[in-house]
Amino acid sequence: MDIIRQYFPLCWLNVSVLNLPRSTRFFKHNLIFYFTIVFFIQFNMVDDIDSILEVLLETSLTLAFIALVLLLNGTIDAFIQVSSAVLFCENVVAVFLAPILFWATVAEDTPSYMTLALFLLWDLIIVGRIFKDVLRVNNAAGLVVALFYFLTSYGGAYGLYSLLVG
Repeated sequence: MDIIRQYFPLCWLNVSVLNLPRSTRFFKHNLIFYFTIVFFIQFNMVDDIDSILEVLLETSLTLAFIALVLLLNGTIDAFIQVSSAVLFCENVVAVFLAPILFWATVAEDTPSYMTLALFLLWDLIIVGRIFKDVLRVNNAAGLVVALFYFLTSYGGAYGLYSLLVG
């Protein structure tokens, strides 16, 4: 529980990911929770068992993107720390985002989509800040890397899933 308290300020941009402890156990718990929450969202939207494949692709692409960026930057030793941070923040946002996502799909009104957009923007800013700290770049570059992260993990999973299931 103490490690959650240490990682939680990341969601409010109050701590650098480099100052957080490394824990493979925490990483595994976040990975399992990430898979579960993304699967829950996917399964309730698509209502198809094939969503397991898309969630597996999404999770794999998430970890592969983080590993590739860190490898290219020469900071692969921070993989557990950075992956834990990204997954933890994604999980926190997803807990808030899941009911809003269902509200947006049922209500289909402007306030629901605006709220959804605000939470997605918050997610983008958090992940951008994590990459900014790790890669030691400015805010704009961190946001660009975060945008590529989202395009790769979510868009790539959708694209690969479409090719495989076609």
